[in-house]
Amino acid sequence: MLGTAFVVLVAGVAVVVAVTGDEDGEKCHEVPASVRALADDPAAATKALDPGDELDRISSATHLLAHGAVCGDGARVLGRVVDAGTRATGPGKPHTAAQARSAYAVAAALSGEEIPAGLAPGVARMLAEYVVDVGRDDGFGGNDATSPVALPNEALPDKNGYTELGRFLAPDEVHTRFEYDDFDADTDMKSLVAEVAEDPEAFAVLYDAERANLAAYLERLTDEGGDPDFRPSPADRGSGPTAWPDNDLQDLAGRVGTLMKHRANHTRDGTISDLDAFDRSVREHTRGTFRPAEKQLKTRLPVGDIAARPVAGPVRGDLMDGREQLFTVLDRWAEQRHVPGRRAAAMRQLMDDFYVRGLWLR
Repeated sequence: MLGTAFVVLVAGVAVVVAVTGDEDGEKCHEVPASVRALADDPAAATKALDPGDELDRISSATHLLAHGAVCGDGARVLGRVVDAGTRATGPGKPHTAAQARSAYAVAAALSGEEIPAGLAPGVARMLAEYVVDVGRDDGFGGNDATSPVALPNEALPDKNGYTELGRFLAPDEVHTRFEYDDFDADTDMKSLVAEVAEDPEAFAVLYDAERANLAAYLERLTDEGGDPDFRPSPADRGSGPTAWPDNDLQDLAGRVGTLMKHRANHTRDGTISDLDAFDRSVREHTRGTFRPAEKQLKTRLPVGDIAARPVAGPVRGDLMDGREQLFTVLDRWAEQRHVPGRRAAAMRQLMDDFYVRGLWLR
């Protein structure tokens, strides 16, 4: 095999990047030992991916990850590097600023790129690790982010119990603002999710994360299906404790519908050549089903703990009927918590509407 090599600086450290070719002259990126070592060293992986406070090292993630073809098992190794460098250090641990910036750098490096086979599951695990932050950037509204991260004080609820970063957030956690863009870096989360969803293992990771997020969200609502942190004020007009839960639940249902739209689109364009085989693989990689606790919880989970929650059992019914999977969880929760019938029906309808919207229109 013929090859060339050059050196790039990653977080101030020289890393050899090799490009080799097979007998037919096809070039692929050879992942060197220095990068492979990052997969087993989370602190070093974070340092390598972190673009810094001023994003002056934003190109580091691109040099590490953005390659048209990767030799051998290199793409899966790069996926492990992404996972190691962006994941919280353990259960109950919030994301640090460096981890949150690293997640942003990965998204910026891979947005609009063709992701090599094997890398997609690692990227999906990163997206699942930041499921609340990824879900906030769903294409609606303006972009007022002034930084790729939001510090913990920005997630504190205001006097009305509201924060734009999401409901029920853990204290002391830094959040990734994937919606942030400037001249040096930009993310397109819609295209990134669509690209990652071509891979059945990655699809399963994303789908698991959204279903786990639904369970975690419902178990923190009141028995009336409202936000327990809501505090009314004289300035409120038409707002109430169910307003933001309605928005959050419809967005979540829309994202599940959009996942199913990606599956359909990839089948139509031939990216998924065998839909039955794809669905079987998704089911094999799916962890299980997620059910809310039977009583309201007042804990505030770090974002990384949401997708990692234990499963409640195997998936029942048609896994690829996203609406059925969502409604099964919602209906069981409403029955166990004795949610008023009118409220439960309204929640079901709005989730139905936005699931269909995600499936056909988004």
